[in-house]
Amino acid sequence: MRSTKASAAVERLRKRSGIALYSMSCRSDGLFSLHRMSTTGQSELVGSPLPMDEFVHFVNGLSPEKPRRVSKLDEAFRSQLNKK
Repeated sequence: MRSTKASAAVERLRKRSGIALYSMSCRSDGLFSLHRMSTTGQSELVGSPLPMDEFVHFVNGLSPEKPRRVSKLDEAFRSQLNKK
């Protein structure tokens, strides 16, 4: 399905932010919208409806990516590559 890429982006957002209250919807015109549940139980629209690629880019930009752990071996390997 086309929405798999968009739903995976929302799932990454949930993990990065630690907030499971995000959801997405796909409108009949093919645009995707991001929603967040408020404290009153109402769904609030976050941003505006966007085409899939722009939606994924928007969702990925909401919460910073966690820094990747780099082992000492990886650092040594990179330094060896830079020396040549």
